[in-house]
Amino acid sequence: MARTTALEFQRKFGEFQHQAQHEPVEITRHGRREFVLMSAEHYDWLRAAAQRTHLTADALSVVIDAVERAEMDAAHTSLDELLK
Repeated sequence: MARTTALEFQRKFGEFQHQAQHEPVEITRHGRREFVLMSAEHYDWLRAAAQRTHLTADALSVVIDAVERAEMDAAHTSLDELLK
């Protein structure tokens, strides 16, 4: 993601507006992230993705079966200790 200061953003608004059509632009103030400029298409996609939530109880049986059969990679067996 591109990053710029608020002051530079003000000076080069047109450039950042064009860049935001391709990727989000992070705008900082006093070194802290304050805003993100993005295309309307990207924003619409994010909003739609945020609304696509499902309850676990509503999962299809094929999904539940797949989760029950899934096995964790041996490289992560140490994580089992966190469950105890």
